Amino acid sequence: MVARLAEAGVRDSRVLDAIGAIPRHELVPEALASQAYQNAALPIGEGQTISAPGVVAVMSQALELTGGETVLEVGTGSAYQAAILSRLAARVVSIERVPRLAAQARKTLDRLGIHNVVVYLGDGTRGRASDGPYDAIVVTAGGPTVPEPLLHQLADGGRLVGPFGRRDEQRLVRVRRDGDRLHTEALGRVRFVDLIGAHGWGR
Repeated sequence: MVARLAEAGVRDSRVLDAIGAIPRHELVPEALASQAYQNAALPIGEGQTISAPGVVAVMSQALELTGGETVLEVGTGSAYQAAILSRLAARVVSIERVPRLAAQARKTLDRLGIHNVVVYLGDGTRGRASDGPYDAIVVTAGGPTVPEPLLHQLADGGRLVGPFGRRDEQRLVRVRRDGDRLHTEALGRVRFVDLIGAHGWGR
């Protein structure tokens, strides 16, 4: 799988190493374990999915992490993205709105021996200002626009990566903060589950 991602254009060796180190079959439902290393999103219950490894790799690479950062993740889900980020940054703050998924994610991270990720239950579109500002923010569900609170919690020089646009198709974008200015670039078209919350789609 790592070789296929490299061939597809993922160039950050740290991201490729992190993808290779995380056993994705332990983060999907047991019945789908045989499909764990396909480059495809898989259902994890509660109407949510574990993102395709290729998408996780592209988003992780776009964050431009060097190892010392504090990262905010909006949408813990299966904890796959958080597990990858745990190997790329110093600390990961992850927020999940579904109680069962949040509890399962914490158990999974503990089982994998990952201790630099903290999982909170709540509305990720509000961020978590008490742990910020963040060097990087990743949004793992598709919202209409970038949630305003997340932009306020992005540190100077920080990068936010996430999918935004219509419900049936979004653009993956990277927003970079330069003082009071925000620079946005498009990274391609994607389709994610809905970002639900006060600054996302309504329930």
